[in-house]
Amino acid sequence: MPNPDQPADDQRCPCTSGDVFGSCCGPVIASGIAPTALRLMRSRFTAFAIGDAAHLLRTWHPSTRPAGLDLDDDVTWVRLDIIGTERGGPFDADGVVEFEAFHRGPAGRGSLRERSRFVREDRTWFYVDGDIASR
Repeated sequence: MPNPDQPADDQRCPCTSGDVFGSCCGPVIASGIAPTALRLMRSRFTAFAIGDAAHLLRTWHPSTRPAGLDLDDDVTWVRLDIIGTERGGPFDADGVVEFEAFHRGPAGRGSLRERSRFVREDRTWFYVDGDIASR
């Protein structure tokens, strides 16, 4: 069943890449497969923005994946800024993506800055964990 919060393929992608959903995060969310750690990171931000916990769990490495996720419906994720990347290309075994994600909620506006670690196993990228600094 399609996610009612998922953008149409011709709408701007929530990850704020400037591309449309159908050629940005849409294919990654549909398949769970990303060519790079950065593309997986962008798709995971989009999953938070549209409330797609299944994609978040599917792309979380089994060694650190929680049993479930309870996303906060009162928080709206509005922008993703990529601070930097290390490795994480199509032929790398691991990578790091540092980002700041901006949100709005009942307590007002805020942001979360994280340095996320990713691994690539059997040509599939997974989120492992990250160091977080909330603002």
